Amino acid sequence: MRKALNSLYQASTALAACCLVVIASLVVIQVLGRALDWTRKISGLEPLGLQVPSLAEIAGFLLVGASFLALAGTLRNSDHIRVSILLQAVPPAIARFLNVWAIAVAFALAAFFTWHAGWLAFDSFNYNETSYGIIPIPLVYPQLIMTFGLMVFAISLFDDLVLTLVGSDPSFETVVKDDPIEGKE
Repeated sequence: MRKALNSLYQASTALAACCLVVIASLVVIQVLGRALDWTRKISGLEPLGLQVPSLAEIAGFLLVGASFLALAGTLRNSDHIRVSILLQAVPPAIARFLNVWAIAVAFALAAFFTWHAGWLAFDSFNYNETSYGIIPIPLVYPQLIMTFGLMVFAISLFDDLVLTLVGSDPSFETVVKDDPIEGKE
């Protein structure tokens, strides 16, 4: 089960990275198209009008996808911002209780938002809602990606909640970083 969950978290994080790569690729294509048009224009030729239609909108959808898909992986890697001043100032038993409470509240909120994001995607599917850009993109697709990212995040929080309730430390407290940027912990 642990291997399957870790694979899910890694797959979600990899999909987030893919979203960022697609954004970068589309922007590079747009810049190269404009550069080619500019070169043609100063050469006295007619510009071809090369552009990626609805680039801002597509990039926005992909950025939302990247943000939500990366939630679980960043939690597991202890990259979320966490204020632990209170936990360090109270006795270990109280700190443990507060940690369980915080993870439980986070899980409840993530589950709530997952449920409602799913309903939002379902409504967009039922009513065939599309974006207003040059390319009418069905809104169900970015909403499903957001819902999937939230679902994986909720699963990761539930995973940490169960670990904490059975006496283990949550993943974000046991991660060992060996990264030249972040350093060793």
